[in-house]
Amino acid sequence: MAKISVIGSSSMDLVVTSTKRPGAGETVLGESFTTVPGGKGANQAVAAARLGADVTMIGRVGDDHFGQQILRNFEENHVRIGYVKPVTHMESGTAHIVLAEGDNSIVVVKAANNEVTPAYVEEALDAIRSSDIVLIQQEIPAETVVYVSEICAKYQIPFLLNPAPAREVEKSVIENATYITPNEHEAAIMFKNMSLQEALRKYPHKLFVTEGSNGVRFFDGEQEVVVPTYKVEAVDTTGAGDTFNAAFAVALADGKSLADSVKFANRAASLSVTKFGAQGGMPTRREVEEQL
Repeated sequence: MAKISVIGSSSMDLVVTSTKRPGAGETVLGESFTTVPGGKGANQAVAAARLGADVTMIGRVGDDHFGQQILRNFEENHVRIGYVKPVTHMESGTAHIVLAEGDNSIVVVKAANNEVTPAYVEEALDAIRSSDIVLIQQEIPAETVVYVSEICAKYQIPFLLNPAPAREVEKSVIENATYITPNEHEAAIMFKNMSLQEALRKYPHKLFVTEGSNGVRFFDGEQEVVVPTYKVEAVDTTGAGDTFNAAFAVALADGKSLADSVKFANRAASLSVTKFGAQGGMPTRREVEEQL
């Protein structure tokens, strides 16, 4: 069983569905509202656990009702939470999501996730050092991402950076990362002085650019490879990227080739969008393998 540590955000998603996304100054009528556990880190942890990995989550929640719900959801999905400690007198992170016109728009309030500091992560060094792979995202402080990249480089632990939400990334983090998985927008910000083709060639076998319905692009040392995605009827695309990253990490930790790992991740991500909620459609390993 692959041992995976996920360092990142946990939040409650506040989800509104509407036939139309409002423009600036515009009010539209919504169709439904619900709250579901989310956050990029939490989503990736839950997805990896459903795919059969032994997952340790390293993060923070607030000392509020949302925080209790988030912790209970981890337990129900068999994610280890010894390193998910509530922050006193602080609210949990939230993501405010509008589902409209076949896609989503999201505003993230980090709140307790800002307390996922280097000093806090250091308390979880034993779990990190025993991991087959470490996943991290960017809904936590930038200095924590730098610190984790250095720890993983020091102990030669495979390190997967999902650079979302988009922001500039320290060069040392890029160099220390084993795998980087931006979408096209995030890649443009990370490598703003290079074309996508130049960036792919500079980081063969490391940079994997997700291109939505087109699939995933990487450079294998000789040529660009595009691994196509799977066509499905999408209900909710929230969490598809997190499912991809978790499944990619699980497949890599299991010893699959890069191409097969991307294919496995694409299949998992395609299944995830067929149900409501960031975590609602995240598949089990059996479901993915049956569809492959």
